[in-house]
Amino acid sequence: MTRLLTFGDSNTHGTLPKFADDIYERLAPEERWTGIVQAELGCDLIEEGLPGRTAATPDPDMGAHMDGRLGLAIALNSHGPLDVMTLMLGTNDVKTAFGLDAKTVASHIEGLVDYALSEDIQKRHSGFKILLIAPPPVRETGFLKEKFRDAEPKSRALTPLLQDLASAKGIEFLDGGKFVDVSPIDGVHYGAEMHTRLGLAVAAKLATM
Repeated sequence: MTRLLTFGDSNTHGTLPKFADDIYERLAPEERWTGIVQAELGCDLIEEGLPGRTAATPDPDMGAHMDGRLGLAIALNSHGPLDVMTLMLGTNDVKTAFGLDAKTVASHIEGLVDYALSEDIQKRHSGFKILLIAPPPVRETGFLKEKFRDAEPKSRALTPLLQDLASAKGIEFLDGGKFVDVSPIDGVHYGAEMHTRLGLAVAAKLATM
């Protein structure tokens, strides 16, 4: 059975659109895009979605563990052997407070890809494939508007950079924005219908790998 690791942030975790920070609602396992992929392909699923995770930036408010470099190292050294990994990050990285442009975010994601492709990690898992997913662009709306002020154009600029990155590294790519629109409630998350769309798209892509 194929073993799949899904590494990402709140949109891999399945966080629902919300009106305030103190609300915590998560889609059921079978409603999340990760669960839909599992149902479609019959794979062994390992979910590693952490709300607030970035590619390489510790969050002064949420904690140093939001740095994806830490999480990926732990995940790839504790799970396995893997056959395939999906990587979808970049949404939290464009927060206003971090002051990062799209090129910098892409370079941080490149660091994660390089780690996953490193000889030691690939040998540990007897080789595994990577699907890099560009996250759906954010919208500046709802209670998260100030946290993501001026983030929408950076978010949109990230997609072609990640496509180029995937091509350069010889890994697969999927544009999540072609299948998902973020919710107008908070401009970052999305509900069950969009998770279904993304899950089916990811499953179809993985089936070709």
